[in-house]
Amino acid sequence: MTPSLKGILCMCLGVLFLALGDAVSKWLGAVHSPIQIIFFRTLVSLPLIALLAYFGGGLRKLRTKRPGVHLLRGLIYTATMVCFVWGLTLLPLAEATAIAFVAPLFVTLLSVPLLGERIDPPVLVASLVGFVGVLIVVRPGGDAFQLGAMIMLAAAVFYALMMVTARRYGANEHLWAMVFYMTAVPLVLTGLSLPWVWQTPHPWHWLGFAASGVLGVGATAFITLAFRHAPTAIAAPFDYTAMLWAVLLGWWFWGELPDVWVWVGSALIMCSGLAIAYHDRRTTLKRRPTA
Repeated sequence: MTPSLKGILCMCLGVLFLALGDAVSKWLGAVHSPIQIIFFRTLVSLPLIALLAYFGGGLRKLRTKRPGVHLLRGLIYTATMVCFVWGLTLLPLAEATAIAFVAPLFVTLLSVPLLGERIDPPVLVASLVGFVGVLIVVRPGGDAFQLGAMIMLAAAVFYALMMVTARRYGANEHLWAMVFYMTAVPLVLTGLSLPWVWQTPHPWHWLGFAASGVLGVGATAFITLAFRHAPTAIAAPFDYTAMLWAVLLGWWFWGELPDVWVWVGSALIMCSGLAIAYHDRRTTLKRRPTA
């Protein structure tokens, strides 16, 4: 098996785990607060992340000289998770997934003021096409527009901020340190808030809480492996297989079927993301020194 094929398979598995985790969170959200869901998810995830760090080079990989940066990223991640889980409970799974696809576009736009990067005209045009796709999905002023769409857009913005900070500081911090502290902060914050939102779980819900944490860590591990085996331009487009899983899971468990406008908007968002990835790939090759 070629490295690129391994990367594609790992990416597809990671995205499947993400979709399954989203479906579990949506199911739990019918009874439990997003705070309680996030608490148990991070409670399960944190020891697994530490275990992966241990086998991936030792716990010394968790050392850091930037606790303030990790605290900031943890706060942003907490806001991301709260908005995302809340949005999942208010929207059909496929529609929520389609809106979440706009996050890379926010990364592109936020990288200008926060990182001092420059957006090439083709990337700007692709980003605008992507936002047109988002407007088609959420349809402001129409019956489909609702609080859930705004909350999911907020989750995409927070996620983009998290990615921008990872780009800014990730070169000087180990991957597992970034993931560990990013997970530890929401665990502490939701743990402190838990007494005000506690609902005693049904026995099946305990299994759901555990599955949510395991699936989240599994997704992180497989997506990380995907980018180690395959170039970003090859692996990244398979992130959009999440839409397929979202449609299937939404139909199977909740009888949800996206209308034609969700498909049209999703297609525009995906095309814009693929165009940006293709442009970045060509730019990188042009800038690479020749032998």
